[in-house]
Amino acid sequence: MGHDQRGRRDDTGTSVPESPRSPARVPLPPLSVLELAMVEDGTSAADGMAAVAATVRRAGELGFRRAWVAEHHGYQPVGSVAPPVLAAHLAATTPGIRIGSGGVLLPNHAPLVVAEQFATLAALHPGRIDLGVGRGPGTTDPATIRALRRGGEQATDAEYRADLVALLDYLAGAYGAPVLPGGDGTPEPWLLSSSVAGAELAAELGLPLAFGRHIRPGNTVEALTRYRELFRPSRWREEPYVIVSVETVCAPTDAEAAYLGRPAKLAMAAAVQGRGAEAVLLPPEKAAAETLPAALEERLDQMWATQAHGSPRTACGRLAAVAAETGADELMLSTPVYEPACRVRSLESVAEASVFPPAEHG
Repeated sequence: MGHDQRGRRDDTGTSVPESPRSPARVPLPPLSVLELAMVEDGTSAADGMAAVAATVRRAGELGFRRAWVAEHHGYQPVGSVAPPVLAAHLAATTPGIRIGSGGVLLPNHAPLVVAEQFATLAALHPGRIDLGVGRGPGTTDPATIRALRRGGEQATDAEYRADLVALLDYLAGAYGAPVLPGGDGTPEPWLLSSSVAGAELAAELGLPLAFGRHIRPGNTVEALTRYRELFRPSRWREEPYVIVSVETVCAPTDAEAAYLGRPAKLAMAAAVQGRGAEAVLLPPEKAAAETLPAALEERLDQMWATQAHGSPRTACGRLAAVAAETGADELMLSTPVYEPACRVRSLESVAEASVFPPAEHG
């Protein structure tokens, strides 16, 4: 598996010592996976869902702690539009590894409905379900936002906070009865954020925080500092706990990682230009022939440089640097590349080149 402190494992699963010439592996905190159910050009949503299940199963075998699925709408390369449904499938088909939402975007949903859905999941899979919630609408299209909000506009700060408090109250049985009759367990709630304000809200409510560094790397340290300074113990968490997400593309060489990452860069460029509904995840060989305006290329290059793209040594070194800079208790890897097998190989390569505390899955 490559991540065990005792050395690599042979084909029988037995731990064997490292060769004296083997390069030292990079120490990392516990690792997890963020999945978007990527839909490649020329494939179907069913293909994307099947690939997610295979990737999550392999992540569990490698010792990754949890796998979360996102909520996006109207973005063609992403098939993860309904986190509770996809999470239910993954929990039923991938043993052991924790499963959750990264996240349910609360302004799109009634808090009671979210509580009922995830309480049901927690009853079906005790001790394995995380409920990550966030604020963003999951789309930049105004018509889609209004449809999700049943004619309303984006939620205000006050509305989002009120919905979040209501959700936590439902999970805690604060209204006199559990949301699931006879329910004796709850999902673990998390707050997702990519802003200082969101981190402060997580601290106020005593929630563990998953910070979207792959979205906004520049304010990560400030936000996490405020979170730890302001944290109030709660029924959900006695002490601060932080997951930091990092876009990670690991390949045999830096050049190959850049080649594999090019399709996602082009899709992101379309989203930045307001053309998310038109974006496609091209095969790498087609993406390599596409060009972008120089200013946009430079902007995306600057963003990419803050993530963990490269050879195993490069990618793991950058992950270690993120962990050191942020004090992350856990890193969550997002790997938006074209071919499912390449996503799996990226996770395997990180595991083989690093040392991290493996989760003990039942």
